[in-house]
Amino acid sequence: MVNKDFYYQMVLIRKFEEKLFDLFSAGELSGTIHTSIGQEAAAVGVISNLIKSDIVISNHRCHGHYLAKTKDVQGLLAEIMGKADGMCGGRGGSQHIYTDGFFSNGVLGNMFPVASGLAYAEKMKGSDSITVVFIGDGALGEGTIYETLNLISLWEIPILVVIENNMYAQSTPLNLNFSGSFLGRAEAFNIEAGEIKSNDVLELYKRFGLIINKIKSSKKPHIEIIHTYRLGPHSKGDDDRNENEIKSWRKMDPLKLLEKRLKKVQIEKIQKEVIKLIDEAEIACKSMEFPELDSV
Repeated sequence: MVNKDFYYQMVLIRKFEEKLFDLFSAGELSGTIHTSIGQEAAAVGVISNLIKSDIVISNHRCHGHYLAKTKDVQGLLAEIMGKADGMCGGRGGSQHIYTDGFFSNGVLGNMFPVASGLAYAEKMKGSDSITVVFIGDGALGEGTIYETLNLISLWEIPILVVIENNMYAQSTPLNLNFSGSFLGRAEAFNIEAGEIKSNDVLELYKRFGLIINKIKSSKKPHIEIIHTYRLGPHSKGDDDRNENEIKSWRKMDPLKLLEKRLKKVQIEKIQKEVIKLIDEAEIACKSMEFPELDSV
């Protein structure tokens, strides 16, 4: 049952973001989009351990996190298409999303202090809710990250920091922009940390279940690095990575890994259900109105 649920969620994220590429090519979207194709296991593996009152903070590559948290396909698609029925009235677009318990923004690293403030507020209220913030390896080039690491350690803020290391900061490989180590950065601030290289959603689910339970009991921060890979471009067509490198990571596609645990009939059934759901959302969103322009 868990396998099928996880597969459904990951297929939903994958097919949704593939649909965005189609809509952009057809001129139905404005602005840009940043997909998490290849990183679905991180979103589903972490967020499936959370409860409704837990808070999730994302970044410019936020669709997967949002869908894993809310399952709100039509609200997200309407928002990205700029329609008034989107969860932010069509004004937030692909990157700037807010709904109950979910926040994202496109400015690199800027949501980390926001997430820590929300986590600190929950601590002051005596809440059992946990705050999870997702950042990428590229965000570790921002000074605000280190200012915030200092405070979450000093004030013992119960927050889970998930670093999705997909090995590229936009188009710059990790070895050209990153010195030292991920764990060394956590150690410098006396924050407990761990790392895992995996696209196996079940492995990630089990690992983060233990981590989240520990944060909730210890009321202290934790940093966990997931070494993964995005199979798609940074945004739409800006991809000059080595094709052989991409091919080698396709063998570790999180969907393909989980399909080995499922029957063919299960895979086909879930794929059809997801495609139908997204197609119906597309039809509904295309008929929606755009928001009215504010009067000057």
